[in-house]
Amino acid sequence: MLINLPEQVKEIIGRLEAAGYKGYIVGGCVRDSLMGEEPKDFDICTSALPDGIKAVFSEFRNVDTGIKHGTVTVIIDKIPFEITTYRLDGTYSDGRHPDSVEFTSDINADLSRRDFTVNAMAYNDKDGLIDPFGGQKDLFSRVLRCVGDPEDRFTEDGLRVMRALRFMSVLSFDPDPNTAASIYRCMELLKNISAERISNELSKLLCGRNVSKVLELYAEVFAVIIPEITPMIGFDQHSRYHIYDVWKHTAVAVNASKPDKYVRLALLFHDIAKPACFKTDAAGAGHFSGHEEVGAEMTDKILHRLKFDNHTIQTVKTLVRNHYITPVAERTSVKRLLGEVGYDIWKLLAEVLRGDNIAKNSICFERLQTIEKMKVIADEIIENNECYKVGMLNIDGNNITEIGASGRDIRRILNTLLSEVIGDILPNSYESLLKRAKEIYRGIQRDSVYYG
Repeated sequence: MLINLPEQVKEIIGRLEAAGYKGYIVGGCVRDSLMGEEPKDFDICTSALPDGIKAVFSEFRNVDTGIKHGTVTVIIDKIPFEITTYRLDGTYSDGRHPDSVEFTSDINADLSRRDFTVNAMAYNDKDGLIDPFGGQKDLFSRVLRCVGDPEDRFTEDGLRVMRALRFMSVLSFDPDPNTAASIYRCMELLKNISAERISNELSKLLCGRNVSKVLELYAEVFAVIIPEITPMIGFDQHSRYHIYDVWKHTAVAVNASKPDKYVRLALLFHDIAKPACFKTDAAGAGHFSGHEEVGAEMTDKILHRLKFDNHTIQTVKTLVRNHYITPVAERTSVKRLLGEVGYDIWKLLAEVLRGDNIAKNSICFERLQTIEKMKVIADEIIENNECYKVGMLNIDGNNITEIGASGRDIRRILNTLLSEVIGDILPNSYESLLKRAKEIYRGIQRDSVYYG
């Protein structure tokens, strides 16, 4: 077996070997290469101590990335490569970092400290694949198995519980029985992990191709980091539009959507307020009035708690607030929607609407065609530069001021003009808009005198 190594990686390993050391690519880059995927980056492990690494690469820029853990970053052709000395880790009293490390000359010992067998492989062209824990077999059997005792691995770093779920989602792996059982036994460790690390893993996990299965099977684990989802699990919607409980509907909707972080976060939270807003009518049918607004506020609090960036929070919150709109493939309606959320948000919202409706009863599937028609109409509006917001009117507040209006009257006039332009009642020309603005303003003045 031969893995195609970049020239820079070959040079790194070659220089280490020329200096009397061993060097291998290790971890995710080996896993991805064996799966026929292009690695995002290449990590290298070596028998050289940090000072030896620096000496070998003295002519290159190097950075003490994690020098006490044996890692030096070497910059070659403007690309950073992390080179780490083989090591054994001490205890993990903080559930994240080893309290101490012991450097070793044994590659197998180094691989023994890693999380999963599929990540515990090393390779170079001379020695081939180093695989002491059967990672290649697990890889092709699509089994996720911890190296050694699963509870030891999860206890060392609680985030590995989320990483396990992420690999199951992204790689469509199934855990071996011991690993699966330990995920549940160790899930409370997630409470000790920083919000930033949790949110990073959650974003990757949600974009996996097997996310529905993971969300369903490990709902209790997700509830550790997002307890607000607990009422969703098993909640019967009592609705002819739904064939699943709230949580399973959520899981299916996420999986059915475009693998985009904003879309999938929005679908994860789009129905989070349904249990709180649930009411039944005289016939026993369930209704969830206002759940989109309540859900948007819950989403805001959750994403802030998980330390997502402000852009993500505002985008996802807007998508949740608007996910319950009724799709209407009519030009005026699409323009009004574009005016409310903007074209970029609309493109994401269309994917949210699509995922939501795919996860409902088949009587809702006709909405999918309507959503596609709305996408075509929206694209035409943008391509033709048709007016759908105040800033696109061929008149502005300064022009309205010149006819005597001020303050709220200006906003009222502009909004009325926009509504009439969108509705094709009024052409978007300066002369027509100014004439109509004067008419509107005279009406405002008459109303002021009448009601004053």
